Amino acid sequence: MLAGKKVLVGITGGIAAYKTAEVVSRLRKLHAEVHVAMTKSATEFITPLTLRSLSANPVYVDLFDEPKLWNVEHIALAEHVDAVIVAPATANFLAKIAIGLADDFLSTVLLATRAPIFVAPAMNQAMYLHPATQNNLTCLRERGVKIIGPGTGFQACGTDGIGRMTEALEIVETLAQFLSSRKLLKGKKALVTAGGTQEPLDPVRYLGNRSSGRMGYAIAQALQEAGAETTLISAPTDLATPSGVNRVSVHTALEMFEAVLSRFPEVDVVIKAAAVADFRPAVQAEQKIKKNGSNRVLELVPNPDILAELGRRKTSQVLVGFAAETENLLANAEDKMRRKNVNLLVANDVTKQGAGFGSLTNIVSFLFPDGRKIDFPQMSKHEVAQHLIREIANLLGVESKE
Repeated sequence: MLAGKKVLVGITGGIAAYKTAEVVSRLRKLHAEVHVAMTKSATEFITPLTLRSLSANPVYVDLFDEPKLWNVEHIALAEHVDAVIVAPATANFLAKIAIGLADDFLSTVLLATRAPIFVAPAMNQAMYLHPATQNNLTCLRERGVKIIGPGTGFQACGTDGIGRMTEALEIVETLAQFLSSRKLLKGKKALVTAGGTQEPLDPVRYLGNRSSGRMGYAIAQALQEAGAETTLISAPTDLATPSGVNRVSVHTALEMFEAVLSRFPEVDVVIKAAAVADFRPAVQAEQKIKKNGSNRVLELVPNPDILAELGRRKTSQVLVGFAAETENLLANAEDKMRRKNVNLLVANDVTKQGAGFGSLTNIVSFLFPDGRKIDFPQMSKHEVAQHLIREIANLLGVESKE
């Protein structure tokens, strides 16, 4: 499955380092070319000799070791690997790479590489749940780093809870699935909308919503990684544009309508993940509205329905819509799917914990016009995006390489 793929396995100083031997072994059995880089702390838990024997390649530890290749080794590895997996990734190491610290061989490679990076956190549950660690993981996710796990169970410190490193089999399967489907949509053009539109009341205020844009940005990143030429039409958000994605910034629903419709004939797939305002103020004040102690009546007029218009105009395009509901999820979502003429509708109840606006996770169902429904458990928005890519590939008639 991984023949011809070059994978760098990074190991940091945690007790779960012994599990990484199995990760290296399984990758080799899938015919990957495996290289290993260890922090000095990792060598206290497992020896470089063990990893050298399993990988059949030199093991890198010290940034200043005599070079095994003619060129600068950390740059050579950074440029030539297809993916990097750090397992275990300690709380300390996550903090280092979140701020871009490069003080050893492994962290220097991660700062230099443009290959996809996976990390498998492993630490005591208190360390994992600490706000600093959670903030670092959020930062890494938004930067495109893929987080595998952690799991829940008995820990070496004697406690029981979240923080166990994901088992080797799942780590390797996740990596193999990603690498084998990276170019699944090569040659296709995709358009994604994200964020919440803003409808100005005056030069200072606007009507908006609670959308963070994270779901749309995760989808844009997944599309680009699958090989699609991806355009992201984004309402205001503080998220960084995914690498390789063409971003078009808009503010209002009318601006998004024009940006989407002008590009629609040229694309193969459209994913409407943006939270578009249904209404806008009938009049926008030229100056800041001052309060005078009296009530004010605000007249609203409807914005154009972008998804419905795309549903009317589509020919061969795959059209994906989102339904963020607060009640009667299935009935409302199925009604929207029929009215908007979409090929796939992603439905979620935003009142559920772990599925609302601004959350790093989501709980969704995929609905199809033929009556099929796929329910997913709570997972990261990046994982939802990966599942969505596979369904889009099926709808486009692209044969999966998995």
